[in-house]
Amino acid sequence: MLRTRVGYCGGQKQNPTYRDLGDHAETIEIDFDPKRITYERLLEVFWSSHNACRSPWSRQYMSAIFYHDAEQLAAVHRTRLRCVDTPDAIKTAIVPYEKFWLAEDYHQKYRLRHEPELAAELKARYGGDERAFVVSTAAARMNGWLDGYGDEAQLEREIGRLGLGDDAIARLRRHTR
Repeated sequence: MLRTRVGYCGGQKQNPTYRDLGDHAETIEIDFDPKRITYERLLEVFWSSHNACRSPWSRQYMSAIFYHDAEQLAAVHRTRLRCVDTPDAIKTAIVPYEKFWLAEDYHQKYRLRHEPELAAELKARYGGDERAFVVSTAAARMNGWLDGYGDEAQLEREIGRLGLGDDAIARLRRHTR
């Protein structure tokens, strides 16, 4: 992933917030390099990471894919048939993307924010600019590693590009082992 952001999508309300979501669902927006990972591979991870046949208990937490074009829609259907045991029983909404509303800063990089020393060092790199932190590739990578995604070899290949000091590097390594 190049970067991730959490937010709201799929509804009609303008400028939704966590406290006033309207008819939107909480979602994640992912920027990725298709030379490194395909859209179909991302969909395979999506389908395998949750029960797509379970009914949502609220629209806010529904399972959804917001596709951007006919090619993405075709990939959604191909992977649905391949990855879901009962593809006709899915409850995942498959809807065209219209607009993504960025969630409040305090919702972004949730796991990284629970490691204040790491978050502070990275934020300092951006001069305290919260938006730069939110859209940072380094913050997205660190948030993923802290949440158990990726492996030690991947971390070692990329750790030098994160711009962290020795203490932060040691802390991040401890969390990924």
